[in-house]
Amino acid sequence: MAIRLSILDQSPIGEGEDAADALRHTVQLAQRAEQLGFTRFWVSEHHDSDRLAGSSPEVLIAYLLAKTSRIRIGSGGVMLQHYSPYKVAENFHVLASLEPGRVDLGIGRAPGGLPRSTRALQDQASAGGKTLDDKLEELQQYLRQSRLPAGGEPQGVKATPLPPVAPDLYLLGASTGSAELAARLGVPYVFSQSLTGDPQVIADALRIYRTQFRPGTVSRPETMLALTVILTDTDEEAERLAAAQSKVIKIRLASGRTVTVRSVEQAEEFGRQAGEPYTLEEKQAVIVHGGRDTVRRKLSELRETYGLDEFVVTVSLPLFEQRLRAIEQLHEVLGEQWA
Repeated sequence: MAIRLSILDQSPIGEGEDAADALRHTVQLAQRAEQLGFTRFWVSEHHDSDRLAGSSPEVLIAYLLAKTSRIRIGSGGVMLQHYSPYKVAENFHVLASLEPGRVDLGIGRAPGGLPRSTRALQDQASAGGKTLDDKLEELQQYLRQSRLPAGGEPQGVKATPLPPVAPDLYLLGASTGSAELAARLGVPYVFSQSLTGDPQVIADALRIYRTQFRPGTVSRPETMLALTVILTDTDEEAERLAAAQSKVIKIRLASGRTVTVRSVEQAEEFGRQAGEPYTLEEKQAVIVHGGRDTVRRKLSELRETYGLDEFVVTVSLPLFEQRLRAIEQLHEVLGEQWA
């Protein structure tokens, strides 16, 4: 069975580089991914970060669409909890009107930053008490407007312009709860192995998504796995690089929220900014790493185990040249397994 292969880039700021360098590298990666035949190229949303330049995916997507011609471009994902669904729909309708049939709208459920940046993003006076699930359902209604009868607009308004081809909607998550929501809405589901690497949780989430799926934006379940990859010339080099990224920290706040970050320092700062009691749990990060043959074997095993339609790969290497070489090698190692 063939599988689709895509890229999620976070625009990392390398040693001795600035944000302009990071974003220029993202453009170059997107152009190379298009040349190689990748299905889509997504960019992420992170706030108040000294390490990642991608804070505004809508703006970056517009630039990437202008710098490419065929590959699908999208978000992985927009943190809808911070924003008005109406405005998000307008933004992506403009993008889809500029490049019909090439725009993806991936929605993320994480905050994308520490509590201070969340408070800066959200206008609490106008939040209206809507949950993320409520906002996602409203967003889906706006995106369907070109297919609704007159008078069927949510809130009595249209998210204009109405593009000739609506952006495709995806839900990113790492739990059975997100799987249930994606199934109920009938949208493709992207499970983040980087956030939750427990094989049983992944299997349960994908099973729930498939068994509870109701046709919506798509007519059948579409399962995608977002994963972090370190692909180098040798297993030994990849093992050394992966060891430096081997831990993630899960924060459990007294209010019940859980957030996953990359270091104890980030976790403690998150807890301080949240202003409530918290506990920390250190977990092993799941990174697919190795040389060409090892990565080919691991990806094939994941595809077989979970019955996946697509991989969405984030290449985690310190130098731009290494990331560029890694996506070229990914293209080579999958070969005829591509869709």
